[in-house]
Amino acid sequence: MTIGLQVVYLFLLAIPIACITWTITHEEVFREPRERCIHFSKEGRTILVRKFFYLFTCEYCFSHYVTILMLIITQYRLLYEGWRGYLIAGFSLVWIANVYMSLFGLLRTDLKKEKLEAKEKEMEQQGNHFLTHTKQNKKATHL
Repeated sequence: MTIGLQVVYLFLLAIPIACITWTITHEEVFREPRERCIHFSKEGRTILVRKFFYLFTCEYCFSHYVTILMLIITQYRLLYEGWRGYLIAGFSLVWIANVYMSLFGLLRTDLKKEKLEAKEKEMEQQGNHFLTHTKQNKKATHL
């Protein structure tokens, strides 16, 4: 595989890694298992138990395991054949996937901010409409 094609694969394979990692570590569908993992990561009896469960709550940590699974499935290697190619591919995929997740997190924060601002503006307009309507009613009753 040419180096150009390897780089294309790098950026493409990082997308499902980021997607799977983000979904498990952030989204509502996995909230309950994640909360249990958070509990055990703080309250586990041994350091091994605490660290094991922490891996499911940290997007950076969890992305390593998703990457390993993806490397097994795809047999993707970067720059070299054999174990060196897997090692370089693994760390490269983790890095790119985490860049994607950071960008996605920023995008979601901006979208939430815009949504809250729009809702606040809508409530303000409804409040002004209510005040205008109340003032009109008061004027009508005084006449």
